[in-house]
Formats: sequence, C-alpha cells, structure tokens
Amino acid sequence: MIKLDILSDPICPWCYIGKSYLDRAMADVPDHPFTIEWHPFQLNPDMPRKGMERRTYLEAKFGGPEGAAQVYGRIEETAKAAGLDIDFAAIKRTPNTLDAHRLIHWAGLEGRQIAMVSRLFTAYFREGLDIGDLDVLCGLAEEVGLDAAVTRTLLEGDADAEDIRARDAHARQRGVSGVPTFVLANQHVLNGAQPPELWAKVIDELQGQIRAAQS
Repeated sequence: MIKLDILSDPICPWCYIGKSYLDRAMADVPDHPFTIEWHPFQLNPDMPRKGMERRTYLEAKFGGPEGAAQVYGRIEETAKAAGLDIDFAAIKRTPNTLDAHRLIHWAGLEGRQIAMVSRLFTAYFREGLDIGDLDVLCGLAEEVGLDAAVTRTLLEGDADAEDIRARDAHARQRGVSGVPTFVLANQHVLNGAQPPELWAKVIDELQGQIRAAQS
C-alpha cells in the first residue's frame, strides 16, 4: 500500500470538493493502493474559540459582501458540478476548528478517521451545524462509533490541543499555505482539489509500478 497524507480543514469547501473527487476515483478502482491519513490545518488559526458570525467573517475576509458573493458563487458552481449539495445559507457561524481536528485525531486512533472526516464535512456544509460546538461534536462522534461520554471529557479539557497546533505549524514550516494538500508516499505533493481523472491516472500509474515490482 502507498501512504496518502491529506492536509485539510473541515470548514474548507475546496477540501470537501477535493475529497469527493478522490472518493469518486477510488470508488471506480476498489483495489486502489492508498492508505489514507488526514492531518490538521486550520484556515483560521486565530479564530476565537467560539467562532464568529459567518457573514461578518466572510465580508471581512473577502472585502465586503460583493467579494464574498463572487468567491462563494464560484465555489458553489464547482460543488454542484461535483455532485455536492452544499447549503451555504444554512451555515450561520464560522467555527474555530481546533476541536474538530482533535476529534479527527481521536477517530484515527479508533480506525474511524475517514468516517469522522466525512461526517464533519456533511454536518457543516449540508446541515449547517456549528462544528465548533461541544454538543454537536459529541453527537457526531457518537454517530461514527466513538464513545460520546469519553469524547466530551476529552473535549472539555486540552487533550492533544498542543499536538494539533504543532502539527499545523509544522505543515506551514514545510511550505503548506493552503488546503487541500495531498502528499503521496511522502515524496510528491498535489495542491488543491484535483479532478477524478487525475486521480484515476495516478492510481493507474501506481498500480503499474506495483505490478512491475512484483514481476
């Protein structure tokens, strides 16, 4: 198997789109060679822990309502073309994602990381849930098979918070400035939401290399 490391943030629409592209390519090739691990990268590391009202955030980031509408109009068009039903109107708050990243980390220890990442994306982009809220996160954790009581205890403390921050900082030190970022076999980097056709080509080439090595 070949390691595919993915740096992502669960409130990043391009990460959600990029995951859907990768999922589509892997679904077409069930014997794909990837072993996937998700890694933390906060789009807004300085976001208040309680998050902020989404409209305020977007207009500040993109220079007013027109700028925000232009950027997210393009994102919405791409998402629809990818078959994703994103309900931006339902999203009322932009959260701090530190706790969501902690949840992804703990889910990974239980072998449920991909399920957790998927659930966070759909909770935020399709259901408009505040994935910075402790009760919301505990509910999502329970849905994918984690112990809600244990998760609540961990989230109420600082378990692994510094580790998540350190991993985020390490990615930036290595040159990561945006997500999604895909690192293949710790050697090759793919930036951005890559189309299914590219992933299909990558998978085909890797399978050819594996077959050649085994012959």
